Amino acid sequence: MLDIIIDTTIRAGTPILYATIGAIIMEKSGIINLGIEGLMLIGALSGFYFTFITNSLLIGFLAAILLSAAAGSIHGILTTYLKANQIVSGLALTMFGTGITAMLGKSMVGENIRGLERINTVKDIPFLSPVLNQDIMVYISILLLLLIHFFLYRTTIGLNLRTVGENPYAADNAGINVHLYRLFAVVIGSGIVGLGGAYLSLVYTPLWIENMSAGRGWIAVALVIFSNWDVRKALIGSYLFGGIAANQLRLQAMGTNIPVQILQSLPYLFTILVLIISSLKNDSTKQNQPESLGNPYDREDRV
Repeated sequence: MLDIIIDTTIRAGTPILYATIGAIIMEKSGIINLGIEGLMLIGALSGFYFTFITNSLLIGFLAAILLSAAAGSIHGILTTYLKANQIVSGLALTMFGTGITAMLGKSMVGENIRGLERINTVKDIPFLSPVLNQDIMVYISILLLLLIHFFLYRTTIGLNLRTVGENPYAADNAGINVHLYRLFAVVIGSGIVGLGGAYLSLVYTPLWIENMSAGRGWIAVALVIFSNWDVRKALIGSYLFGGIAANQLRLQAMGTNIPVQILQSLPYLFTILVLIISSLKNDSTKQNQPESLGNPYDREDRV
């Protein structure tokens, strides 16, 4: 029983992990993106559609990355070069992603594909088998997490990106193109979020269902704060939320006396609880939050 819980927790947490990593990259540059839910849906539909017509999972994942990055670039251009309100732009992106995937995905409802299979590396070892016997996208998510952390804190480009998020005026004075770095972060982050959406339709449940992200994008937005903008802590938070979301379904199947509505609301109630706890923290616990998060940059405002 515990092995099953571990397995479902990892699989359910992986799409949230991708989305959270992508959101952290964007916010590290100073850009808030509330369009994560819409980007996940775009990634889910595009990944499923291109896999369905080509019978290639690789093409499906690549399509999810590219189309999600393209959709995210709209938010990036609006909020950097055109200085649009980041909250409004992000919400519009979510509404766009929800609407366009519902419309274009109508013909795909009821279709299914052969999803990504697991890699059976270890057999019949309690606790270890469910952790290691996963699909390759689970391994890639862990590798990506490590690479992004290295990129942000061990490379010049990563340092420049964090500087742009902390103090864009100082970055500009140092010759760093603030707008270009912010747009770069939004495009790359959006592509990674799209991978999370593709995981839903190509691995977790290999079919297309309207609005199949089911609020996972909003959970990822909350997890950015929960993880204190640290991609390593995002792993713990993603699996925690994924476990709650997946195992409430298992509780329903076991015939618990708890009302179904309460079980279905558990992931979102926990999200609200996390946000409340995060808001009560002292400023010292928010040291990783970019100082210029949510603030547009205009060179004419330099002092």
